[in-house]
Amino acid sequence: MVRRLNGLGTLVICTDLAELQAMIGPPASSRPARLSTSAAVPTPAAAVPTPAAAAPAVTAGRTSLGDLTIDPLGHLVTWRGQPLALTRLERRLLTQLATAPLGVWTYERLFESVWGCAYLGDTSILHSAVKRLRRKLRAADDTLRVHTVRGIGYRLSVG
Repeated sequence: MVRRLNGLGTLVICTDLAELQAMIGPPASSRPARLSTSAAVPTPAAAVPTPAAAAPAVTAGRTSLGDLTIDPLGHLVTWRGQPLALTRLERRLLTQLATAPLGVWTYERLFESVWGCAYLGDTSILHSAVKRLRRKLRAADDTLRVHTVRGIGYRLSVG
């Protein structure tokens, strides 16, 4: 919905970022569009690398980490050759956790890369998405895990 506010500006109300991008066109860069806020938001910190983690292999747009293969163009995630039934959000979240730099992904970086917006301190959406992702990964195999780094973020471990 778009409404003009008595010469003060335009108000746009939409259900999600994809709908907004469809209305105004794609972002100028290849990065997801960021929603601006008037509050000061800390800059996302770099991921803290995990020493024992192997770097993911990226070939033809696919990311492989051990027996985990993520094909974002084909919207497919497989574990040991078996497809995992993940939602679009869960695939994006898992893709970020499995890409370099492999290690701890802070809440801020996950919000920016998965949702395309700034982290405003409320982690309930992220926790809920991780909870659903963990449930599906646990059903596939117990060796594929998303670990919580309390107060900082999450990291993925395989094996």
